Amino acid sequence: METLDLRGTPCPLNFVRTKLRLQQLPPQQPLEVWLDAGEPIEQVPDSLRMAGYEVLGIEPRQDYFALQVQRPA
Repeated sequence: METLDLRGTPCPLNFVRTKLRLQQLPPQQPLEVWLDAGEPIEQVPDSLRMAGYEVLGIEPRQDYFALQVQRPA
């Protein structure tokens, strides 16, 4: 699974970068995005869902969250 480390990236830049990376991947290829706690993990998954992407899961890690997302087929 490809990983995009956006820790330390403010909103909405982290959403924009995630969306751009997903557009470069083939549909249904998962992308793992590392996001900070607080606003990033609260905002980015909802924004991706509203934009039509599939959020596969959110996993808390030691000091960040790992969001798995993909472009629909």
